[in-house]
Amino acid sequence: MAFEVTFELKESDLEHFRDVMRQAKSGAKTLSEAEILANAKNLSEDVKGDVPAFVSERIQKLETLVAMIEDSEWKIPDEERADVLSALAYFSDPEDLVPDHIPVLGFLDDAIMIELVAEELKDDIEAFLEFCNYRTREEGRSGDATITREEWLDSKRRELHSRMRNRRSTRRRGRSGFRSIF
Repeated sequence: MAFEVTFELKESDLEHFRDVMRQAKSGAKTLSEAEILANAKNLSEDVKGDVPAFVSERIQKLETLVAMIEDSEWKIPDEERADVLSALAYFSDPEDLVPDHIPVLGFLDDAIMIELVAEELKDDIEAFLEFCNYRTREEGRSGDATITREEWLDSKRRELHSRMRNRRSTRRRGRSGFRSIF
């Protein structure tokens, strides 16, 4: 028997999550990029197993955020890199809102935070996933031998970085989003 729980986060609830994210970001200043990435990967590994589907589905988004940083061909711009790393810093504290060792519920706050972060970084994530798909498609094609792999990747990367910034800028106008913590 499955049991479904639905809830709505009001602006005051979101502000609470923003505060928690700010604290995590501040506390993670002593951590290196490698430590932040390792902690996010460890969380991803820890969640593999008997957890609610809501949590496991969000972990895939966490793994995408890690991949955005680690993909040397994506060359994520510095501002966006800092935003993603700030978001990932939250996952460096196993004693966050709900301690991770509490069965079933321990990763619920992590899943909520991943969802909030993924929504705010959705333009970045969409651009990265499009880049990955483009790279996969183009690698199998034979075409103009005078254009190098780096050249066609660079062209697509510049296009997507520009689009990502434009969409984010448009979305931010006129509304207060979770991203304001960055």
